[in-house]
Amino acid sequence: MVDLPPLTHPWPVSRSFYVPYHDVDVLNHLNHAAYFPYMETLRCDYYLPLLPTLDPAAIDIIIAEATCRYLAPVPYGTALVGEVAPARPFGRTSFSLLYRFTLSDTHTLVARGRTVVVSFDYQSGTKKEIPPAVRAALERDAVDPADEGW
Repeated sequence: MVDLPPLTHPWPVSRSFYVPYHDVDVLNHLNHAAYFPYMETLRCDYYLPLLPTLDPAAIDIIIAEATCRYLAPVPYGTALVGEVAPARPFGRTSFSLLYRFTLSDTHTLVARGRTVVVSFDYQSGTKKEIPPAVRAALERDAVDPADEGW
């Protein structure tokens, strides 16, 4: 387990997740695969408000890569806090989002995640440049991945 130092730059989005029984594996802790839907929820919480509508059908991104580092077991019934922030640097058509999960009553870090996100035009089936308004929000909210253990 990793204790986080006091936060100097708060992450833009956080939410609580309660570990339900169906996400617990035979070792009696949160299954590794359960983090990916949590990251998906956090990603939508962050990205949808950057668009002109909150309709998930308007999402113009696609995931090129998703990883998660597991740092400590999390038992059934635990409340987690998940956070998401964009990571520097940004490409022309892609960016990374970082995720961190802590026990809700402490600053104990139990997992870190990362996704590589590609700005995508679903009509043409091709990647596209990150829209200027989205890029401005990414710049505003960005964290340094090295400061976050990546």
